[in-house]
Amino acid sequence: MRLALIIDDYLPHSTRVAAKMFHELAKQFLLMGHQVTIITPDVGQKSQLVVSEYDGVTVWRFSSGAIKDVGKVRRAINETLLSSRAWGAISSQVSADTFDGVIYYSPSIFFGNLVKKLKSRCKCPSYLILRDLFPQWVIDAGMVKEGSVIERYFRFFEALSYKQADTIGLMSEKNLELFDRMTDARYPTEVLRNWASLEPHKSREKGRYKRELGLESKVVFFYGGNIGHAQDMSNLMRLAKAMQPHGDAHFLFVGQGDEVDLINRLASNWELTNFSYLPSVSQEEFKEILAEMDVGLFSLAANHTAHNFPGKLLGYMVQSLPILGSVNSGNDLLDIVNSNEAGFITINGEDDLLFENAIRLLNSSARKATGYSAYNLLETEFSVESIAKSIESNLSTTEKT
Repeated sequence: MRLALIIDDYLPHSTRVAAKMFHELAKQFLLMGHQVTIITPDVGQKSQLVVSEYDGVTVWRFSSGAIKDVGKVRRAINETLLSSRAWGAISSQVSADTFDGVIYYSPSIFFGNLVKKLKSRCKCPSYLILRDLFPQWVIDAGMVKEGSVIERYFRFFEALSYKQADTIGLMSEKNLELFDRMTDARYPTEVLRNWASLEPHKSREKGRYKRELGLESKVVFFYGGNIGHAQDMSNLMRLAKAMQPHGDAHFLFVGQGDEVDLINRLASNWELTNFSYLPSVSQEEFKEILAEMDVGLFSLAANHTAHNFPGKLLGYMVQSLPILGSVNSGNDLLDIVNSNEAGFITINGEDDLLFENAIRLLNSSARKATGYSAYNLLETEFSVESIAKSIESNLSTTEKT
């Protein structure tokens, strides 16, 4: 099949997990014999459209305003324009037989019109990989008022995106149940888990980052990725504070987001000597760092109603790192990880239990056994090959419109 894959962020410029996952999916489709074209925005690009190749994947980059790490109003305007800017750039390249299927990733919720136009011209089915129930999580967080004009604005584009999908893949059973309740089961849905390549990264220079950061003798609890409201980073900072008396433990956070100032301010106010922060790095450098770490950290805000499975966990599992973190109540991620002994997950707010689990992972044999189980879980549930085959099957069996 000739497949169009649409995402708002892609390699090599991106440092985000979603971009890495989407690239792994694109490469898997190539291995399966399909033709793949990534359609993605590029900020500051002078030409309306630039066609290139990255790691064997054809990439169509259309010119766009900034949609990452900018003010909320500017981001909303530029995201709203994603579909019109994309279609303006690529429409001359698209004929009736250009694509046999469209796969689009949310967030962003603003690709609905683009998918609609591609489906209309190519008469092909589409698959929505839905990873984030936006705007629901910002309503849960109190950032947008329920019933407000802003909520109705976002809901319009959210519904438009859903309507274009012949199948919507959600990351867990609980998320699927929640989505069906929220939408009165109006859309065709299935569970499509997050995914990762099964190949661990091997360091070019073993121990380099621990050595440079002065952490050679430490058990490093690592957090990598978005540092924002949805993660409730103060939760992990409280853990770092509680672990201060244990001199063999150190916390390293790498990433960007709205709560970077918060974590650095808390570290300063609490005079933490067991905490370090590094801004975002390239995907290759991120993998180099991750290969040296000891424990993979994550956090989800307690007020979430959605049940996310953060993509960063798969990166931890690839490197056989034990998982340590906390989730919102009812999140089935807790059962998946704990029952498979791939890590220790508690409910956000159970600080004492989170602390006790961190202490358990100071033991090297416990880390090794749990990390081994984490990789086994990845292999059985989250391989990119199984995910690609599932999407392929859906697109192949959906009749052309």
